[in-house]
Amino acid sequence: MNFFSPKSAARRYREGRFYFHPIIIERIREFLSLNEPLSIALDVGCGTGLSTIALNEIASRVVGVDASLEMLALADKEPHVEYGVARAEELPFKDGVFEMITLAQALHWLDKARFFAEARRVLRSPGWIIFYDHYFSYEMKDNPEFKSWFRENYLKRFPPPPRSRLNFTPEDAGETGFQFIAQETLQNNLSFTVEGLVNYLLSHSNVIAAVEFGCEEIDEARRWLTESIKPLFGDFEEASFLFNSPLWFLQKSA
Repeated sequence: MNFFSPKSAARRYREGRFYFHPIIIERIREFLSLNEPLSIALDVGCGTGLSTIALNEIASRVVGVDASLEMLALADKEPHVEYGVARAEELPFKDGVFEMITLAQALHWLDKARFFAEARRVLRSPGWIIFYDHYFSYEMKDNPEFKSWFRENYLKRFPPPPRSRLNFTPEDAGETGFQFIAQETLQNNLSFTVEGLVNYLLSHSNVIAAVEFGCEEIDEARRWLTESIKPLFGDFEEASFLFNSPLWFLQKSA
């Protein structure tokens, strides 16, 4: 099931998500010691294009693909960036086209064996595949009670839908035909107003599953989130939250 295929879910995703991706791209640039742009890179599971636009900083040409036409319809258009509808497990490209493949917050939704087989096929040798996440730690800087609310209230009302855990080891890489080069985690803090945090949570697959495929009404979800979160902000107009960004560097074996 594609939780991001409904138009209303795509709109909430575009409204609620934020442009953290340049932090990751800059780290990729440093890690690979890129002194000049790659010729062409592919962004798989690109959603509304934020990760694709960021990749444009280190590649002369970027292609973003996603299985949701509704998400792609909301992607920003920029020079040297193009989009297409495609599943990660069935990439519509010739062999050995790309120098790099990236995935942002997408690997846990895929059939990994089929995806890595396709990635190996369309990558040049020695090409890179880099995937990363950016997940909410539930930690509010000025109110530790937020974490308890998130676990005991939010997750009970909106449990996560089934998906695989984003955990990847050198042993996993050995089964894919890629060499495990490194894994590291970056951290950053983001500030939200109550409305901004509500919009972000409404873009979670937890809420999308309940609203688009369950019995929750979006207006009721928004009302409940707003009324629940406001007291946790106290007198603050904005609050800071910690995010963790694990990223993995793999290289195509010869």
